[in-house]
Amino acid sequence: MITLDQVELRHVKVPTKAPFRTSFGTLPDKETVLVTAWSDGLAGYGESVAMPLPFYSEETCETVWYLLKTFAIPQLLGHALQHPDEVSRRLGWIRRNAMAISALEGAVWDLYARAQGCSLASLLGATRREIEVGVSIGIEPTVDRVLANVERFLAEGYRKIKIKIEPGFDLEPIRAIRERFGSEVPLMADANSAYTLDHLPVFKEIDAYRLLMIEQPLAHDDIVDHAKLQRELATPICLDESIHSAEDARKAIELGSCRTINIKIGRVGGLTRAKAIHDLCARHGVPVWCGGMLELGIGRAHNIAIASLPNFSIAGDTSASSRSFERDIVTPEIAFTRPGLLAVPTGPGIGYEINPDRLETFTLRKETFRSS
Repeated sequence: MITLDQVELRHVKVPTKAPFRTSFGTLPDKETVLVTAWSDGLAGYGESVAMPLPFYSEETCETVWYLLKTFAIPQLLGHALQHPDEVSRRLGWIRRNAMAISALEGAVWDLYARAQGCSLASLLGATRREIEVGVSIGIEPTVDRVLANVERFLAEGYRKIKIKIEPGFDLEPIRAIRERFGSEVPLMADANSAYTLDHLPVFKEIDAYRLLMIEQPLAHDDIVDHAKLQRELATPICLDESIHSAEDARKAIELGSCRTINIKIGRVGGLTRAKAIHDLCARHGVPVWCGGMLELGIGRAHNIAIASLPNFSIAGDTSASSRSFERDIVTPEIAFTRPGLLAVPTGPGIGYEINPDRLETFTLRKETFRSS
């Protein structure tokens, strides 16, 4: 049992090595809200994946801060928690706002695991000591730039290549990658909802290139048209933005809207709900993988923990810290143990500590809340 006696919010902005562009916008830096939860001198850490602008979901850094400060934190401060699963139940009356709830719940999971003296991964039911890692490549000005990135990341050992696509920048990079690197390279395309059923001829052409999957090609809230598209394609469709709960996953599976699901902890509202989706997909024989949101080390550590569960059978997007940042906020920084592999930490909690000097350097604002 733990009782939260203090929670701190930090709004941070960390420079990235290069802007990351998708079909819905460009991220020049990593800006996010971090949560630290304390109980009896122990601290646990969580990270929101909401962006400064509402182009991936309706949430932003500002909405996360407001929701946590005004509603979520007061619901938990001073209350005894038998298990982190209670967080999602206590906050279940809050509609949506999954990224805000996930950040606070993640801090509680880390804190609880540290209090138990065990790793977060083992608490969730880890079955792996290492996880396979893929890499996500943003939309580039030229196909040559895409090819150069693919070559570099394959040399570094990444086990899956994901490229972002949009109408007008899809067939050409996919064709070029297959021609340069062959059909055996595990390759997928992520559309971030940029297409409609009117683009079926394009997807029919993409079908010939034997991709692992096409991720979220149609509308961010759709599962009906995705089922129509999946019936036309041999390539598996993967759903991302459309899936927010185990119920969403169940309906999509029953409709035939997808053959795999990307589980992002922040998108679905935390580790408890992520595990529920994992378990449901496992029962239905649907493989899952862990998507990335350009997380800092805290978020990456949570991703590693959930990706150690058995049905995460496809390499995820949680790359090493050095993929995106000159300096991360965790110590040690997240790095490959072997090419394309990250170790699942066995130390208490997320298995990483915070570098306080770097954290202060990147902090834009902070606020602390204490139980009365």
